[in-house]
Amino acid sequence: MRIYGLEEHMATADVIEAWKLQDPQLTEPMMRWAVGSDVTPALLDLDDGRLAAMDDAGIDTAVLSLTTPGLQNLAAAEAVALQRPTNDAIAAAVRRHPERLQGFATLAMPAPVAAATELRRAVTELGLNGALVPARSGDRTVDAPAFWDVYEAAAHLRAPVYLHPRAPVPVVGQAYYSGFDEPVNSLLATGAFGWHYDAGLTVLRMIVSGLFDRFPDLQVILGHWGEVVLFYLDRIAALDRVTRLQRPVAEYFRSNIFITPGGISSHKYLRWSLETVGAERLMYASDYPFNRERDGSARRFLDTAPLSDAEREGIAFRTWEKLVAGIRR
Repeated sequence: MRIYGLEEHMATADVIEAWKLQDPQLTEPMMRWAVGSDVTPALLDLDDGRLAAMDDAGIDTAVLSLTTPGLQNLAAAEAVALQRPTNDAIAAAVRRHPERLQGFATLAMPAPVAAATELRRAVTELGLNGALVPARSGDRTVDAPAFWDVYEAAAHLRAPVYLHPRAPVPVVGQAYYSGFDEPVNSLLATGAFGWHYDAGLTVLRMIVSGLFDRFPDLQVILGHWGEVVLFYLDRIAALDRVTRLQRPVAEYFRSNIFITPGGISSHKYLRWSLETVGAERLMYASDYPFNRERDGSARRFLDTAPLSDAEREGIAFRTWEKLVAGIRR
């Protein structure tokens, strides 16, 4: 059984340098981990070290993506200048290891028209399989109409968009996720809770904005078992009384949104997701290198999951391969 990992992060030296220049004090929590920790070498390694880690986890093919915040903490001109070489670097790694690596495009969301153009190039010329987009660009969440050029391009290409969390804006971090010692503040605002809530709220905003009614072919992938909102859909249904959408909010999760574990290897969450959206909306992701599966644990998670053989194969590889086969090149 082939296993694809869909949230497998990387970085380039040029992007890391740009992050350092933009945030010299590394005030955004993610910068401290991506730029100044033992994770940094793993992000930069697109060859032997990464392949060895995949072998250890039991992952056959990793879909590479620039880690959060992507290019979305940079000025528009700088982001535009970096998106092309970053995607070229991902594509070059895929060419070196075509059976082991695939890629999501990096987009300069601060310049949405340029980002849409680059998405088309990345998919049709470089062979990348959609894009990974952090949930906030500057101080705006990426549901805003200003970003819809990107989603129009993705929908036309039938190329999925992986929506990834980003640390909340500083004023939110200060109000809700401060008052404790480090690293408690940072982790509370990000991987423990804050950025999951933030990304989940962003996908809800995408739905209620009418984005999926406007672009019904748009497919979004949401990690970490649906970034909290999947577990609250019965309550979120209250929105159905006040929105003017074509369908109930929950229905978009069964037609336009795929779910991955994003490194949270929980059979309990898997069972809830199966009941809520069905196996056909689930795929696998390990969140490397921030979460490191070892000793075959990725494969063991699927092998021991409460799934039929058909469901297991769908989550491991068939659903992703079907999605990629539908991309318009």
